[in-house]
Amino acid sequence: MEITKLQALSEIEIFQDLTDQEMEEMDRSTTMSTCELGRVFYGPDEAGEVLFLLKQGRVQLYRLSPEGKKLVVAVLEKGAIFGEMSLIGQGMHNTFAEAVEDCTLCVMSRMDVERIIKEKPQVALRFLENMAARLRRTEAKLEDLAFKSIPVRLAALLQDLASDSQSGDTIEGYTHQDLAEMLGTYRETATQTLNEFKSHGWVEIGRKRIRIMDPSALKLQAQP
Repeated sequence: MEITKLQALSEIEIFQDLTDQEMEEMDRSTTMSTCELGRVFYGPDEAGEVLFLLKQGRVQLYRLSPEGKKLVVAVLEKGAIFGEMSLIGQGMHNTFAEAVEDCTLCVMSRMDVERIIKEKPQVALRFLENMAARLRRTEAKLEDLAFKSIPVRLAALLQDLASDSQSGDTIEGYTHQDLAEMLGTYRETATQTLNEFKSHGWVEIGRKRIRIMDPSALKLQAQP
């Protein structure tokens, strides 16, 4: 069943305090678009200031080094907000946004964001909460990169991805290259570490599929 823009907006957490009439006003001031898997819909050369509201799917934010090495900054799930919006402390300088699943996005202009922040303090507060949570995750990732080994980081990443999956123990849709980019390392290193986990009996590895066989051992490995 096709989802309407109003339905998409109503399920975004930052708008949960708005009345039906206010949601209809939001519906008139936003646009909704879909992005197919693999589409890069935002890049460093984009000039417009817009805010994206992710209704469905997953989006990967990443940067490229001068040598072309890819570093995943964040993988965003449904309900996330992001975009080049200096007004609310969001920055996407030198950052690409790519749909890693088919996505549904609502898009707001800077003018519309300014208006709703001024008129709806509760929405402004949820913007701040969202930004604070993103900052905490970024700081944690920087700390991991600086102080934790690849096996520790990979074990923690697998735990996080498994907790977000429907089954709770099976991770699907990620290649070894995807995992390496999320860890800030090389594919060969990620593959070698996964094979070590497999040899210990902690995981089973298939094509774009990892099943956690020993969650207790993986949890212990994730501790620095």
